[in-house]
Amino acid sequence: MARYLDANCKLCRREGTKLFLKGERCFTDKCAVERRAFAPGQHGRNAARRRKTSDYNTQLREKQKVKRIYGLLEKQFRNYFVKASRKSGVTGENLLQLLETRLDNIVYRLGLAPSLKSARQLVRHSHITVNGKVVDIPSYQVIPGEEISVREKSRQLGLILSTIERRGKQEPVNWLSVDYKSQTGRMLEIPGRADIPVATHEQLIVELYSK
Repeated sequence: MARYLDANCKLCRREGTKLFLKGERCFTDKCAVERRAFAPGQHGRNAARRRKTSDYNTQLREKQKVKRIYGLLEKQFRNYFVKASRKSGVTGENLLQLLETRLDNIVYRLGLAPSLKSARQLVRHSHITVNGKVVDIPSYQVIPGEEISVREKSRQLGLILSTIERRGKQEPVNWLSVDYKSQTGRMLEIPGRADIPVATHEQLIVELYSK
């Protein structure tokens, strides 16, 4: 399966905003966006002056930003858009709901992993269960009422314990509940747009794919 293997910080610099791909590092002065607030590459410092500000460019950048926040490749992201467009309701909101309710994202939102990339690794390495059964598919769609837990034998992993220590005092998003003592969480409901902590104009993505 194709994967992005280059530096994650380049993605944030390319989009000109923090995508929070490196966990706690993004909140420190080591953040690449803070230190080098220009696009990567030899001509990065001058890219903003040369960049076209057409409607297409604006739509493309918004799509790239969201795609990178959730760590998806183009084909995966387009498939989610197709699925969202076939559901009733607002397509842009449907798209974000599908992305937010992926298992890897739920693990991250619960505060059991420092970044979405780390959460994906926990899922792939069979450290996470759904309703007591191991699920190693990051794209698994969680539904309301399902219980997400760290496997019993994985509960002493340093990555999980250190993340809980840092994030354990923070409340998760209001459509999730979590018990850090048992390293267990539950999805309470499908999130509404106001409950999804992603700063994006999803309608621009709909307009891009609708051309």
